[in-house]
Amino acid sequence: MTLPVDPHKYVTFLGIMAVLAVTPGPANLFAIATGMHRGRAAVIRGVAGMSCATLVWFIGAALGLSALVTAFPQVFRILTYAGAAYVAWLGLSSILSGIRNDPDSKTPRTHLERSAFRDGFAVQLSNPKALLFFTAVLPPFVDLARPLPLQMTLFAAATIGMDMITMTAYGLGGAALAVVMTRPDFRRGFRLLVGGLLITAAILIAMRH
Repeated sequence: MTLPVDPHKYVTFLGIMAVLAVTPGPANLFAIATGMHRGRAAVIRGVAGMSCATLVWFIGAALGLSALVTAFPQVFRILTYAGAAYVAWLGLSSILSGIRNDPDSKTPRTHLERSAFRDGFAVQLSNPKALLFFTAVLPPFVDLARPLPLQMTLFAAATIGMDMITMTAYGLGGAALAVVMTRPDFRRGFRLLVGGLLITAAILIAMRH
């Protein structure tokens, strides 16, 4: 019986993914900022959004989207800078809120959670790290002599699983820090820090392209 993937290649892939998952980047910074600003529930929503975006990339890779983007880089360039601008806007909004020392938002939690999902999806969809992964990291591990759908399923499970674990850990760490520092005079500093993290993530998105 032929396995869907080469076991040795898959183990190597898992090792590379483990390193990539824990390496700080736009997605991890976004998770930290979400945890600090919106809390634990929003972290889960944000990570779910990023995971869905990663799944979209995998589906696109299976359909040859990575080759299309490589052939027409201006498509991904527009997507990248649009995503970077959106994340930068989120960061600037947080910084302005800290400068004004606005009171805590009264927006219902359900809205915050939906917003976190949407924001996480946008961050990961425009993350240049995703294009690098699908054009440089993944292709060497794909065996055209084996069933492609099963291979992509196993690679997607490993990638999304590791990303979910690490991004959730980053996000919950940020949420725990926010819970510890609940004094009003720390709130302004938190908003400024959250804004700085998001703007840094936006810069990384733009520069890594």
